Parts: sequence; C-alpha cells; structure tokens
Amino acid sequence: MSNYLSAKHIGLVLGPVVFLLLHFDILSLVDNSGDTALGFEVDTLLGITLWMVIWWMTEATHIAVTALLPLTLFPLLGITPIKEVTPHYAHPMIYLFFGGFVIALALERVNLHRRIALNILKLTGTRADGIILGFMMATTLLSMWISNTASTVVMLPIATSVIQLLINDEDGYSKNDRRFALSILLGIAFAANIGGTATPIGTPPSVFVIGLLEEQYNIQISFAKWMSFGVPFCLVLMGLTYLILVKIIYPNGLGRLHDSEQLIQIELDKLGKMNRSEILTAVIFFLAGLSWILRSSLNNWFDWSLSDTSIAMIAAMLIFVVPFDFKKRKFPLRWLDTSRLPWGILVLFGGGIALASALDNAGIVDMVGSFIASKSTWSLLLMTVVLIALVLFMTELIGNLPLVTVLSPLIAGLAVQINIPLLQILIPTTLAASCAFMLPMATPPNAIVFASGHIQVMDMAKAGIILNIVSVILLTILAYFVMPMVF
Repeated sequence: MSNYLSAKHIGLVLGPVVFLLLHFDILSLVDNSGDTALGFEVDTLLGITLWMVIWWMTEATHIAVTALLPLTLFPLLGITPIKEVTPHYAHPMIYLFFGGFVIALALERVNLHRRIALNILKLTGTRADGIILGFMMATTLLSMWISNTASTVVMLPIATSVIQLLINDEDGYSKNDRRFALSILLGIAFAANIGGTATPIGTPPSVFVIGLLEEQYNIQISFAKWMSFGVPFCLVLMGLTYLILVKIIYPNGLGRLHDSEQLIQIELDKLGKMNRSEILTAVIFFLAGLSWILRSSLNNWFDWSLSDTSIAMIAAMLIFVVPFDFKKRKFPLRWLDTSRLPWGILVLFGGGIALASALDNAGIVDMVGSFIASKSTWSLLLMTVVLIALVLFMTELIGNLPLVTVLSPLIAGLAVQINIPLLQILIPTTLAASCAFMLPMATPPNAIVFASGHIQVMDMAKAGIILNIVSVILLTILAYFVMPMVF
C-alpha cells in the first residue's frame, strides 16, 4: 500500500515538473526554430501531454481532474482560445455515452439486468459446462449495454452461490470443483471485457475513438456499422474464451449440478413477475436498440435526421418523463439517481478530444507518425501486429481509456504517414484495449472476481496469456480481412 501511495505522490509532483522543464525549454524534445501556425512552442504542448500521461498512469488525482488540464492550460498559455476548447467537452459522442449511461442506470434501478441474466442462465441447463456458458453469455449481453463493472457485480453473487453448492456437497471442494469455480469466475470477468467491444457504448475507448474520427478526420461510424464488426468479433472471442477455459486450461469433468437449477429459480422467484417499471424500461431499451440498428432506414422512411446521439438522448428523456404510475408520478429514473453516473468519464472524453485536437493542429501527430515511419522497415502486417500487441499488453498495467486517449491520435497519425487505411489499424488497436486478461489490475472485472478469494494471480495469468495471444491473432485478422469489407 505504501508503494502505491508513493507512486501517487511522485506522480503528483513529477507531472508539473516535466511540464515546466519543457515549457521553459530546459528539457527540449524538439527543435523550436519556429512556432507552429497556432503561435505556441511544440515543447509546451508536449509538456502538457506528458503531464497528463504521468497523472493518468500514477493516478495522482482523479482521471477527470487530469482531463481538465487542457481546459485550464490551453487558454492560459495561448495554445487554444477558451471558446475553441470548451466545445470538445460537449462533443456529440459524450452525449451518446451519457444517454447510454442513463439507459444502463435505469436497467439497474428496476433490476431488469438481473432478470435478463437469470433467465439466460435458466435456458443453458444444469450441466457444469452449460452453466459456465450461461454465465458468460449473460455477462456478455449485459456488458454490451451497461458497464463491464456493473455486469460483473450482477453476476458474481449468483456465481459464488453456485460455487458454494460445490463446497458444501458430499466430496467437499475437490480439484474439479475448483477448476469449475475458476472457469465460471474468470469466464464472467473475461466476458465482461469482451462484451463491451460489440457496441459503441459498450466500453469508453470505443466512444472516444468514434469521437476522434469524427472530430479530426470527418469519419462517422454509426451504431449499426460498429456492430457489424463488433458483434462477430465479440462472439468469436467469447466462444474461444469459453473453449479455452473449460476444455484446455480448467476442464472440470463435472456433470449435472442438481441444485443449481433450484438456486436460479429461487433468485427468479425473489424478483417476482415483471412490474410496470421493468416493462416500461424494457420497451424504451428495446426501441433505442432497434432505432440504433435501423437509423438509416428510419431517416429514409420518415425524412428524419436521427443520429446515434439523438436516439440516445431521446431514450434518456423518455426514461425520465414517461411514468409507469401516472397518479403517483413514478418514473423509471429520477434525476437524483444520476449521482451514480460516472460523470468523470464524460469529462475525460472531453479532455482527451481537446488534447488530440491540439496535438493534431500543432503537427505533433504527423511528426511522430513520420518519425516512426522513417525509422521502421517493418511490413504493414508486422507493424499491425506490434501495435495491437503493444496496446493490449500495456492495458494490463494502464487503464484502457487513458491509454487509448494518448495513443489513438498517434496511431492515427502513423496510419496517415505510412498510407494504410486509418480505420484498418485504429479500430483493432482500440478493441485491443478491452482484451487484457492476464492481471487483476488490468480491468475492473478482473479485479472484482479476483477479490472473491477463489482466484490467485497465476490462475488468471495462466489463462490470460493464452487469451491475450488469441486476441492479437483475431484482431490482426479483423484488421486485414474484416475491416476492408466493412468500410
């Protein structure tokens, strides 16, 4: 714990120190023979970038506080006027994610997410491997629409109840029982990470990159377009993860678990029949999902101008204003409930987009891309593999959103410099940030299941290293064979 706190203390001081050294040209990284078109020295912007990276990596302060640095420093230092910085913090992609947050919060508040998960488990039978598959399917589906953390938190208590059945049976907690426990817990964590890749709102890095592409390159990726490659990738990786866990790494040899069906039914009975709040929330959720998928057709049929963001905001508004009990003025969600929304993530998006815009306008993104391109004699295939692997394995130690926020503009600049399709490399590397399976600190789901007490670090690393390699291979296939067909 002392080392962890020490890193925070060091980072808190080191960030601004590095900035000051660069700003006052004490530690010059570039030749400042002339100013950029915006009239500021490149070293100053690099100093702010490194300041943000250091604070994000060491968690010296909350990630949202770090994301406010462009808003405070850019106008102060003459990098960008305040009226040009603030729009980045109100980017349409931020409101898309806000709408997604509201929908997810409503699902949780009325307990609909738990009902969905339990009914999926009920359908997958009572055989041990089938139960593991059911937990992974339910977690994947939930993680497509609500945060991977919430998905894991929903599934973990149910999973530990099933594990407790094995601990209390006649033969006690056998070797096969432990393998089953490892498969079900790791399966939940890994499925939560994977599920977020299927939709644009499933994981924050996806939303950030969509906003970056629209802001800097005028490239728009619709909800349906993302799902056209996200869902197949998610299903293939989830299926391979299941097979690797239950057939290769931790085969359990267990057959039918007789009491598991009763346990799941007991949990469903506790929920009772669907009430009006659940039904209303389910209808709004279904209509929002359908509208995202059919947006282009709806615009053609009705001469509308719907965007993915507007659909999210309409759904969010309906959740707040359509009552399930008109007389008592009860709604699926109250504004008071939004205190649980991760507002800091929305601020982080704004700060990341503001930083990326400044780096691009200053020519730093192109400069880095040109430098790497000039020094490398690698083939495009090798460079793709290396970048995907770099992002994936770095995510084991650094939060995926800060990592993507810093690296995505640089990867995009590199793609432009070496003349490869931008989306062909940027999207797979973004998805790679959600495929860290080795260490408990890599993602919140990994940490949550590790805290259950049934998993050791080597248990996770043993399966995680294989899945990391599998992910690199799948993402490379996605980059070279799938992306050219989609775009």
